[in-house]
Amino acid sequence: MSREFLLLAEALAGEKNVSEDIVFDALEFALAGAVRKQPGNERFDVRVSIDRETGEYKAFRRWEIVSAENYVDSYKQKIDEAVEEDLGIKMAVGEFYEEEIEAAEFGRISAQTAKQVILQRIRDAEREQILNEFLQRQESLVTGTVKRVEKNGVIVEIGKLDAIIPNEHLIPREKFRTGDRIRAFCREIRQHNNRSTVILSRTAKEFLVKLFEMEVPEIEDGLLEIKAVARDPGLRAKIAVKSGDPRIDPQGTCIGVKGSRVKAVTEELAGENIDVVLWSPEPAQFIINALSPAAVTRILIDEDRHAVDVVVAEDQLAMAIGRGGQNVRLAAELTGWNLNILTVAEAEERYNAEDRALTKMFMDKLNIEEATALILVQEGFDSLEGVAYVPLEEMLEIDGIDEPTAVILRTRARDAMLAQSVADEEKLNNADENLKALCGEDRQMLLDLLNAEINNLDDLAELSTDELVEITGVDNDTAADVIMQARTQSGWFE
Repeated sequence: MSREFLLLAEALAGEKNVSEDIVFDALEFALAGAVRKQPGNERFDVRVSIDRETGEYKAFRRWEIVSAENYVDSYKQKIDEAVEEDLGIKMAVGEFYEEEIEAAEFGRISAQTAKQVILQRIRDAEREQILNEFLQRQESLVTGTVKRVEKNGVIVEIGKLDAIIPNEHLIPREKFRTGDRIRAFCREIRQHNNRSTVILSRTAKEFLVKLFEMEVPEIEDGLLEIKAVARDPGLRAKIAVKSGDPRIDPQGTCIGVKGSRVKAVTEELAGENIDVVLWSPEPAQFIINALSPAAVTRILIDEDRHAVDVVVAEDQLAMAIGRGGQNVRLAAELTGWNLNILTVAEAEERYNAEDRALTKMFMDKLNIEEATALILVQEGFDSLEGVAYVPLEEMLEIDGIDEPTAVILRTRARDAMLAQSVADEEKLNNADENLKALCGEDRQMLLDLLNAEINNLDDLAELSTDELVEITGVDNDTAADVIMQARTQSGWFE
């Protein structure tokens, strides 16, 4: 039988294009299974070794060396100290102690079971080898053939490798049939049940980038750079491009003669319209570019809330927002800013209301006349802190404010801030304990909620995500998570 092992290993290795070691490993695994099926061996840990030169094989029962506190199975484990004491052998934890046992004759093994085990191991090894060869090529943009369409996605054949495009990574309303050529981005290698699966995507932003790199040589050459991408797969996308050479027009280069380059990408993406916008290091200019083709009248940036008010003319409002809010949503994703679109009339009404509120706040907190408060608002002061710590010489440059008035304003502002700090601390200390626990270390969020008369979890649970964002300035994901926690703890879902 020894000679047959050698011939079988050589034949299978040649047929399956794998190494003989892989075939021998499969044979040893099958033989070990046969030994374990012998009466009395069912709970043993068995290893079989085949001599690669003679084909002779031996079976061993083995025990893992463990420490006393990890000892749970006498059939498969031995304690390190006991081995040294009983057998006089010093072994480290994690090593294996082995004793040779009688091996099953190969002729007794169920032929069908052995064949299935061996072939399955070889198939797994073959698949792993094909996957490794694919990974070594470092392909991110791949082209393959649709092998079959399943309920959970499309199976794509790339050479000898099978990959999958899950349904969530297919462009909506896109249909494929067996035999269709398909192009996709290699998104990840997913492990499941000790098997590796290549996951492809046609909705990833990187797919759009790779398509442009293929169509626009200047990107691959480093003359152009795609700085940001936003996609609504199958419908519309925006890319921000920057030129490393002032002689090159980044937009025109990406669009191509008569739109040939961008058209080729659009056709690959099932008609997805693509806006190529000019990237700028200046946030305001970048936002204006990202909202094209809408014309922007004015921009007001709030660094603290990472939000931007974008003012447009009435006839530009629909274009700026886009169908279903698509244009402003993609522009926000592209730039990384929260964008709020306003008409000129809405902006004036809003800013006037804010000015009136600031004026009243200064009058109340600083105990000053309306005229003086209006001067502060017109000069751009929007908080007590700004008044309290502005350099005296800068305040003296303001028309209508002399030195005694400036000193009084600064002193009163600091006193008002101190009083407000004491009041805030008292309010925080007296806050609902459950609300405090939910906000955790974020004392500012808790204070914002209390100032908005959100005094307990029930009040917080009633808010929408947009309302919480407006009250606290947190991002949408954080707001949604906080509200969900509040609703869960308030018993909404019981």
